[in-house]
Amino acid sequence: MQDLVVYQSLWGMQTCNTNVATRPHEEVFAQAAQAKFAGLCLDPGVSQIEEYLALKPFYQQYQMGCLVNVFPNTVEEMRPLLEFSKEMGAPYANVIAPVFPLTVEDAIPIIRTWLEMADDIGMPIKFETHRDCITNDMFMTLQLLDAIPELRLTADLSHYCLNREMSAPITAQNQAWIQQLLERSDSFQGRISSHEQIQLPLHFPQTQKWIGIFKDWWKRGFRSWRTRAGDNETLIFLCELGPPEYAFTDANNEELSDRFEEAIRIRSWVQAIWQELEAEL
Repeated sequence: MQDLVVYQSLWGMQTCNTNVATRPHEEVFAQAAQAKFAGLCLDPGVSQIEEYLALKPFYQQYQMGCLVNVFPNTVEEMRPLLEFSKEMGAPYANVIAPVFPLTVEDAIPIIRTWLEMADDIGMPIKFETHRDCITNDMFMTLQLLDAIPELRLTADLSHYCLNREMSAPITAQNQAWIQQLLERSDSFQGRISSHEQIQLPLHFPQTQKWIGIFKDWWKRGFRSWRTRAGDNETLIFLCELGPPEYAFTDANNEELSDRFEEAIRIRSWVQAIWQELEAEL
C-alpha cells in the first residue's frame, strides 16, 4: 500500500535571530519526535559532514529518519556528500548544487556524471527545483528533463513561483509547465511563496490565495506520483520553513509567525490531500 510520510527540516527549527540563543540539537530532536514527524532533514556542504555525522546518535535515540539536502560546490564534492547520505541511512540525496553551467549543453555532462556517481555509490539522487543552483531556471530545468530521461526531481515550487514571478491566478501556460515538473517529481518540499516573496506567514489574509495554489499543486503532484509509483512505495514530503531572512520579521528582528506550528499545519494539509486522493483512487 502506498504511503505518505512527512519530515521536518533541522534548518527550519533553527533561529537566525541574534536575540535568541541557539537551541541544543537534542532539544530540537525531542520536539520533532514529540510532534511525530517522521524525521529531520540535514543540509550539508562538504565542510559540515563531520558536524552532521555527530548527530547520528540522536536519530537512533529518537527513532527518526534522516533526509539529506546536499550542496556540492564542484562536481567532485558530490561523492563525499553521497557517501555521507548513505552513512546516515537517507532514502535519497536531494541535490541543491551551486554549480552554474550557462547552457543546457554544459549542464548535461555534469548531471550525468552525478547520476553515474550515485549509481556507483548506491545512493539515489533527486534534483530540487531551487534558486541559485544548477536548476535555478525553470525553463532550463524543463529542457534538462527532456535531455536526461532518468533525471528525477524534488518539487519545491516556491522557488519557481518566485523566480518566474507567477501571478495569481496561475496562467494556463505556467500551469502546463508546472505539470511537466510534477510528472517528474518523486518527492516534495513545502512552504508557501508568492510571485514576490519566498515564504509567506500562513495566517495572513493575503496569503490565503497562495495557499490554495500550492495545495492544488501538491494534489496534482501527489496524484501524478501515485499513478507512477509501485504499490508499496512511500512518498516523502518535507516541511521546510526557513529562519530569517526566509521568515518575515519586524523591526526588532522578531518573527511574525511560529514556524514550527506552521510546519504542523502544512503537514495536516498534505495529509488531508493524501486522504482525498485515497478516496479518489
